[in-house]
Amino acid sequence: MTPEPRDEERADAVELLALVAALEDHAFVRFAADAVNAPDAHQRLTRSRMAALAVARRDRVLDRLGELDGDPVAQVDRFDRVLDDFDTRTEPATWAERLLRGYVGCGVSDDFCRLAAWGVDAQSRDLVLDVLDDADHVEAAVAALSGACADDAALSSRLALWGRRVVGESLQTVSRLLSSRPGLARVAARGLLAIASSGTGDTKARPGDAAPDAPQPASVLNQLTVEHTRRMSKLSLTA
Repeated sequence: MTPEPRDEERADAVELLALVAALEDHAFVRFAADAVNAPDAHQRLTRSRMAALAVARRDRVLDRLGELDGDPVAQVDRFDRVLDDFDTRTEPATWAERLLRGYVGCGVSDDFCRLAAWGVDAQSRDLVLDVLDDADHVEAAVAALSGACADDAALSSRLALWGRRVVGESLQTVSRLLSSRPGLARVAARGLLAIASSGTGDTKARPGDAAPDAPQPASVLNQLTVEHTRRMSKLSLTA
C-alpha cells in the first residue's frame, strides 16, 4: 500500500496537480477551437477526439486532487488564467501556425510538469507521468507539420521563426509560474535534482528536505530549452 504523503508533500502535490488539471482543461478548449478552425473533415475529427481525450486526462487528475484536497475545483481555479498572456501573444494566423503553437506550447508545459512530477509523492508522480505520456496529439502534429514542410522551404523558414516566438512566450510563462508560485518552484527544483542525481528521477529526496544547492529557475528553463530543441529537430526546424 502506498503511504499517504506528509502535509508538506500533500501541499506540493496539490499545487502541481492543480496546474496539470488546468492545463488539460485548457487543452480541451484549444483542441475544440482547432476543430472549429480545421481545414478539412480529417483534421476536424482528429482535433475533436483530442478534445475528448483531454477531458479524460483532466478528470483523472481531478480524482487524485479530490483525494488530497477537499475542493479540487477551487485549486484548479487558482490557475484558471495561467495561459491568457501566452494565448494573446501567440495568436496564430494560419493552420500550420496553430498546429505549431500547440506542439511547442504544450511541449514546454508538459516537459515542465514531467520534471516537477519527480518532486512530489510517488502516487501523484506516477499519475502525472502517465497522463502526460498519453500524447497522440504530438504525433498528429508532427505528421501534419512534417508533411506541410516537406516540399516548402519558405513555410519551413516561417515556422522556424514562429516556433522561436512561441517557445519564448512559453518559457516566459514558466518563469512567471516559478516566481509567483513557491510550491511549483520547490517541486521543480527537487525534480531537477532527482533527475540529475539518478538519471531516472529515482531518488530518496523528499518534499521539505533541505536542498541548499537546489537549481535556480534558470536551470529549469535551460532544461526545457534543451527538450524544445529536440522537439523541433523532429520537424527538421531550427529551434
